[in-house]
Amino acid sequence: MKTKLIRTGKIIDGKEVLGIELTNTKGTYVKVYNYGAILNKFVVTNKHGEKQDIVLGFDDIDQYISEAYLNDYPYFGAVIGRYANRIKNGRFTIDGVTHQLSQAKGGDCLHGGDIGFDRRVWEVLSTIDPSVTLQYVSPDGEENFPGNLTVQLTFKLTDEDELILDFKATTDAPTAVNLTHHSYFNLSPDLGSIANHIHRMPASNYLEQDDNYVVTGKLLPVEGTIHDFLGDKPIGRDWDPAEGYDQTYVLDKNYGEFTLASETAEEQSGLKLSVYTTEPVAHFYTAKYLNVKHGKQGKDYHPFEAFCVETQHQPNAVNIPAFPSTILRPGETYKQTTIYKIEHT
Repeated sequence: MKTKLIRTGKIIDGKEVLGIELTNTKGTYVKVYNYGAILNKFVVTNKHGEKQDIVLGFDDIDQYISEAYLNDYPYFGAVIGRYANRIKNGRFTIDGVTHQLSQAKGGDCLHGGDIGFDRRVWEVLSTIDPSVTLQYVSPDGEENFPGNLTVQLTFKLTDEDELILDFKATTDAPTAVNLTHHSYFNLSPDLGSIANHIHRMPASNYLEQDDNYVVTGKLLPVEGTIHDFLGDKPIGRDWDPAEGYDQTYVLDKNYGEFTLASETAEEQSGLKLSVYTTEPVAHFYTAKYLNVKHGKQGKDYHPFEAFCVETQHQPNAVNIPAFPSTILRPGETYKQTTIYKIEHT
């Protein structure tokens, strides 16, 4: 097991971008950038004994900051913060004080604002084989969020082919926090559509969304709908092929309990990805808007060629009192653990 730091020579906002490689005794290999805490590579061994990278991304750090990519930006493999998903009208109130955030298309705040944690250079705090701890200090007023927020994220790769993501955050003033990780997965050796991936989510309800995908606060049962993944089924069996899935699923669990969020398997590779989390919901996205040129090995990425399982608290919860709180106060510590575990079917 080992951890290796790679200097890219790239400087962003006066800080050097580093690559961090984690390798376990099985030869499973993960590469993370401290820019955006991006998961750049997750290379595992499929049933044919071949090495296979199961996350989408780029071969070079420059491509992650290119104008073409940012103009049609899918947040490849990055940490999303301070607030994942959408906040209605980009506005929330804490202790009688209203905070107006930047507004994306449709008038809502998306994934933390104009420049979220996905486009910041994080400090490499420590490396212990095979793990790395990154830290980002978000200053008071960044993207109009209140309070200085200190976030730490540890990536740890185990010999059981588990990639563990441990988040911690503290603040010096009441603020809204809802972090997630936005990796795009494809378990097929030849990539292509994920319609035939077999998917399961232990979630009896999903969250209603308005026309701009903002959560309204209403829970809807999955039973009898295309959103029912309580049993194994191909992702594309019931979907609208022009829309796919872009919904938040409420996991069947006690609040704070560490449980399974999803299982996804693919026949050609024989790989299964299980996601475990302490978070109450998982947003399942099948990449409707994916349109990226010259990805890894020059491959273009198209809609529905990846899926995301974004573990988090309920989107827009800061405006919906019935949901678990996403307000962090001084003296409290935000904690989240999510694990991506690879097995063979």
